Amino acid sequence: MARQRVPEGPPPAPVVQKLRVQYAKRGRLRFTSTRDFQRALERAVRRAQVPIAFSAGFHPHPRISYANAAATGTASEAEYFELALQRECDPEQVRAALDEALPDGLDILKVVVSGTGSLADGLLASDWRLAFGDVEESVLTHAVEQLLARDRVEVTRMMKSGPRTFEVREAIVRASVDGTTLDLTLTHTTPSVRPDDVLTALREVSGLVVDRTPLITRLRQGTPAPDGAITDPLD
Repeated sequence: MARQRVPEGPPPAPVVQKLRVQYAKRGRLRFTSTRDFQRALERAVRRAQVPIAFSAGFHPHPRISYANAAATGTASEAEYFELALQRECDPEQVRAALDEALPDGLDILKVVVSGTGSLADGLLASDWRLAFGDVEESVLTHAVEQLLARDRVEVTRMMKSGPRTFEVREAIVRASVDGTTLDLTLTHTTPSVRPDDVLTALREVSGLVVDRTPLITRLRQGTPAPDGAITDPLD
């Protein structure tokens, strides 16, 4: 039986502290893909001299965990990741250093010491805002009322593996119209129901037509409270 190869040199330093980070994608940087952001963050961690911990093995990687990233092209005020560090650091100093090292539009908003449980377990729903700008309020309100009146609405989205049809109505906790803005609260289902899926559902149940895709922004992520509000996962 062949012996298992073991990397030469000392083992990686142990994890001493974990920090949870909230960041925003704004302006043109909303078109940053998840992989683009990961590369930018790893460079920023090096420039900011954050004492990141590394994985073991022949190809060590910085120990950064990501959770439920918004789709490319979607702006967000509530994206999250977690850093594993080799030594304890002041969260505010890490926030300032990373924010300085990242480009404007990828903005570090908040850093806290990680609590118990996984980060993903605290991200169960999102508040979204869809700014149309070219739809009359009465038309948008009527379309939303028709959607909410349904018990079930299926849409089809092209996935990497091909087209997939799934139900979206059950994921909608709340939907309200103010002028040409639609505010939504969506639970995180599998597959994840996205705001553009809700747009597809509005078109199918009401015939809603828009001249251009609305600006979509994630306002919050967290755990839904009994009153429908979403609690901050970093509190």
